[in-house]
Amino acid sequence: MLLFVGLGNPGPKYAGNRHNIGFMAVETIARRHRAAPWRSKFQAQASEATIGGERVVLLKPQTYMNESGRAVAEAARFYKIAIGDIVVFHDELDLAPGKLRVKTGGGNAGHNGLRSITALVGNDYRRVRLGIGHPGHKDAVHAFVLNDFAKSEHEWVAQLCDAVADAAPLLTSGEDATFASKVHLACQTSA
Repeated sequence: MLLFVGLGNPGPKYAGNRHNIGFMAVETIARRHRAAPWRSKFQAQASEATIGGERVVLLKPQTYMNESGRAVAEAARFYKIAIGDIVVFHDELDLAPGKLRVKTGGGNAGHNGLRSITALVGNDYRRVRLGIGHPGHKDAVHAFVLNDFAKSEHEWVAQLCDAVADAAPLLTSGEDATFASKVHLACQTSA
């Protein structure tokens, strides 16, 4: 069993924010793989699906970004999911828009959602870093991530989320590098 966690902030006010691309990716995975309806559980919206023959719990913490670890820790404890079977989808300022990287462990690069998860479950979970670009100056970051994607960005955001959902079975089988390559190719050919 795996735990796929999308990071974001709850509620309609934040739904289109750059910070919520993790929610968007997990929602697309849920639709593509015919997940059960979302329900409130573990201080989150939770669902389940079979992806690549594996049972996957999908989670959207409703604790706000800075407290994401509470929901992740609660779900991981309940299902007895090992840290290496937790996959977190999150926005990444240090990647160009539409780019993706997958890694296990590492630093949190100032991301409060990752910091919260690391504090409560440890650091060796898998991260799917979804590039949103950088506003250019450190002082502009907060406003940038809490603003909605521009209309002109909606196409690449949808392409990236679709490619992630299509390739998700590779994540369940531990083929992270192949997953990243497949997403990259899908986003290049549709660009």
